[in-house]
Amino acid sequence: MNALPYLTSFCAYLKLEKTLSDNTLASYQFDLQRLADWLSRNGVERLEDVEPDLLHRYIRDLHDVGFAASSIQRTVSSLRAFFAFVISEGILQSDPTELLESPKASRYLPAVLTIEEVVRVLAAVDCAKRGGIRDRAMLETLYATGMRVSEIASFTLEQILANESLVRIVGKGSKERIVPIGDAALSWIDDYCKTERPGFSKSHSDSTVFLGRGGKGLSRMAIWKIIQRHVRAAGITKHVSPHTFRHSFATHLLEGGADLRAVQEMLGHANIVTTEIYTHVDREYLKEVHRSFHPRSAKQAG
Repeated sequence: MNALPYLTSFCAYLKLEKTLSDNTLASYQFDLQRLADWLSRNGVERLEDVEPDLLHRYIRDLHDVGFAASSIQRTVSSLRAFFAFVISEGILQSDPTELLESPKASRYLPAVLTIEEVVRVLAAVDCAKRGGIRDRAMLETLYATGMRVSEIASFTLEQILANESLVRIVGKGSKERIVPIGDAALSWIDDYCKTERPGFSKSHSDSTVFLGRGGKGLSRMAIWKIIQRHVRAAGITKHVSPHTFRHSFATHLLEGGADLRAVQEMLGHANIVTTEIYTHVDREYLKEVHRSFHPRSAKQAG
């Protein structure tokens, strides 16, 4: 849908009855137009087809692309106000936002790829196509370092300490951290810089590593779309985003026996409690091992 039905009526209601300021009204319109664009991309054309699960996935997508919690919270407020309006007008019978939670009210459990699934996604990149080597290098870097999407979008050549197999990552609040990067990722970056990057680079290009066709750094949304394309090519049906590679990076390190505080430092988390969310898969794996092999587990006791 190009625009949400009844949006004009809703905005008139906000202006005339709620006497909201022009700035607040513009924020509502922006949030709701972004939802309409997302619904259109996902093949949803009728307001009646907007279900709670669909809106939950939309909020997850905003989170995965890197929107701040405050922006997502405002979006949730806009959605609730709009759907409350259409219900009050008798247009819908049930409210799809009723169980929608804003990010500060809940903790998102991260989706994680298995090691085999990561390998499948990497192998699905066609390096013979223009941009293929760039995409492979970018995915390898995401998985090797656990960068956030905003961090890899702004990643520069100067941040690569190739001789030491390290990268300097500029995270939230301009805080820097030093993270190891494996030989595989470094090799792909080197290949990309020698073969493809010169073709993307323009006179106005800076030292951003991963460039788009216009010679500028890839946007967060462009990176998200690139990942979606290769995930589909790999035949993986999980909901995968740039953050999924970060989650997988952390989970696979912990499964391999890495110290939680070392992973915290590599992720750039100020509080170790934030890092502990990544141990959920590791704990599930340990429980499954116990269930399968311990003589007094439920499976074995009989």
